[in-house]
Amino acid sequence: YWNYNNSKYNINIIDTPGHVDFTAEVERSLRVLDGAVAVFCGVGGVEPQSETVWRQANKYNVPRISFINKMDRVGADFFNVVDQIHDRLGAIPVPIQIPIGCEDNFQGVVDLIKNKAFIWDDTSKGVKIVEIEIPDDLLKTTKEYRYKLIEGVAEESDELLERFIEDPNSLLEKDIIKAIRKATIEMRITPVLCGSSLKNKGVQMLLNAIVDFLPCPLDIPPVKGFNPFTKKEEIREVDENSKLCALAFKIATDPFVGRLAFLRIYSGTLKAGSYIYNAS
Repeated sequence: YWNYNNSKYNINIIDTPGHVDFTAEVERSLRVLDGAVAVFCGVGGVEPQSETVWRQANKYNVPRISFINKMDRVGADFFNVVDQIHDRLGAIPVPIQIPIGCEDNFQGVVDLIKNKAFIWDDTSKGVKIVEIEIPDDLLKTTKEYRYKLIEGVAEESDELLERFIEDPNSLLEKDIIKAIRKATIEMRITPVLCGSSLKNKGVQMLLNAIVDFLPCPLDIPPVKGFNPFTKKEEIREVDENSKLCALAFKIATDPFVGRLAFLRIYSGTLKAGSYIYNAS
């Protein structure tokens, strides 16, 4: 769990393939998620099924972070995939990292928020991250994309915009993160990161980005539902002390445990062994 705004919440991770054979699983998962990480291949980019899943996420208003994976494969092109996210999905991708090298030479990333470069120690299988100077051949690109990032962040509030006009370097790291989080939750942008998950490169930073930019339950509008008794629409706030409101989104049969029902709880509390009314 994380502690955000002095409130503790569990982080439940649902991993579902984007393949067309699992469309129903994707639909069920997106129905109950607060946020999602869209994973794109650094070589294949935005494929037809990526468009389908993206539209499903739009349908359920799920904020997203984009992760361009397999940057160590032959033919990987980070900026080409970023362009595809914009052109094919109609999204506004905002790179918060740019890769250091690609294919066999993929070593690390430049963090545009921190304005620092990081590489992974191969001997530790990507666990150890080392800060280095930004490579000379990436200084121009880093400056260009960092300026675009800060310029976009400044547009999130009049105060930040005034500070940006006076001095673009006056925006602090916490200001940038807060503005990116706001725009991500409102589904106006999708922050873009990159790495190679097979070699554990970039995964740590992706997990940090999930906490920094994707919403906690308090950031999501309260759920609305139809009361089968009163025939009226009701709203359930995120409160463990209110009436129970949950959605069973998956039924599975385990050979050892038996039949299992996976629920997304929107309000209230559900204890093991208790009985609840199935409104459907």
